[in-house]
Amino acid sequence: MRISRITATSVTTAALALGLAACGSGGGTTTQETKAPDAGASSAAPAGKQFAGKTITVWRLGEPTDPKIQKYSDDLEKRFEEETGATVNVQWIPWTGINDRWTTAAAGGEGPDVTEIGNTQVLEWQAQDALLPITDVVEGNPDLKGIPAAQYGYETVDGDIYALPWGGGTRAVLYRKDWFDELKIAEPKSWDELVAAAKKIQEGKGKDVDGFAFVGGTDANYSLSPFVWSAGGDFAVQEGGKWVGKVTEPAFKEGFQFYTDLVAKHGVNAKSRLNLATDAIRARFANNKVGMYITAPWDIGTIETESKGKVKKDQMAFFTIPGKDGSAAPAFQGGNDIAVWKDSKEPDVAKAFVAMAAGKEFGTRYAIDGGLLPYYAEGLQQVASDPALAPFANAFSQSRGFPNDANWNEASETKAVLQNAARSVIEGKKDVDTALADANKELEEILNQ
Repeated sequence: MRISRITATSVTTAALALGLAACGSGGGTTTQETKAPDAGASSAAPAGKQFAGKTITVWRLGEPTDPKIQKYSDDLEKRFEEETGATVNVQWIPWTGINDRWTTAAAGGEGPDVTEIGNTQVLEWQAQDALLPITDVVEGNPDLKGIPAAQYGYETVDGDIYALPWGGGTRAVLYRKDWFDELKIAEPKSWDELVAAAKKIQEGKGKDVDGFAFVGGTDANYSLSPFVWSAGGDFAVQEGGKWVGKVTEPAFKEGFQFYTDLVAKHGVNAKSRLNLATDAIRARFANNKVGMYITAPWDIGTIETESKGKVKKDQMAFFTIPGKDGSAAPAFQGGNDIAVWKDSKEPDVAKAFVAMAAGKEFGTRYAIDGGLLPYYAEGLQQVASDPALAPFANAFSQSRGFPNDANWNEASETKAVLQNAARSVIEGKKDVDTALADANKELEEILNQ
């Protein structure tokens, strides 16, 4: 069913910023061993193996190409089985195929017991009645109640919680540090400097190299949004009980124009590659065909693996996405959650598993090992002390989110409203004003349906 009214708290990161500032200098991960819930009251199961003989299926998203990610999954599975007696069957599902798998599962009742899920996907699948409310998992759980309340914004509908925040994510610019050193390029601090750096990369490495990669696939808005927000724009806001599109306003247009001009005017990305999503761009980066692109920290380990060691960690680095005039651009604040599937045949076991997974010990490890940001202050302090990851921890305090609506993914990914608008401008089929007017109309129709 579709929910009639969403009352989720607005997603902010002020609480995380305060947690980081208040954290002591010791940093590191705090390990706690507490009792796990029968319905979610604590983090780990008591002695007695109350779930012996039971089995749950857990869908993890992506591919465990980084050994740290696989080890984390193995360690969590082993601990849970030791403490509860239950068997955990982990299945890895590619991100690109998960919507089809969830759709089939929701229709046929053959879903998992537990699923990893993007935080912006929670509202969509809660609206399909596919997720079990797990408010009771949080209540009385000192670990989970220690996650800042603002971080439950995407996960809360009409007062009930449908997923647990597992690891936060924001974006920065990944670049070839060795190329920057060779070509004597400084980290860009403004839009003009970003364009100049991209052009210098092409001059030094060849026109078949994208100096700054244009993301145009399903995840394009993660790369477009920092430029829009930097200019003061937004996608849509709630006014009078309905969504009103804002993509025709001057501030949005300015950021959108800059992003499309990277290709149409400056030529720092080939027009033949307007449809690529981040995973395809990452593969090109691993093959020395991209100088810079907007992504998250987990790509470092994957690039080392995909390049078979030809592109090493010390050849890569991140810098904060630059704003128009030298300030840092707000980046998307997303994250991965863990949820219990509505049709779980073992909901108590599933609830105990998500409580352990998202608790302080394994929640912090999930984030750090997976290249995400922990929701616990000690873990965030640990990330902030790592020079390679500091741009993400620093950006997290001013990051922003997309419209908090169950239909956002349809507009952003399925219908690709802004991607189509950008391509139409770059390919000369529409001027910017026409493309954005058409996109605004379609965006409002989708969000208000």
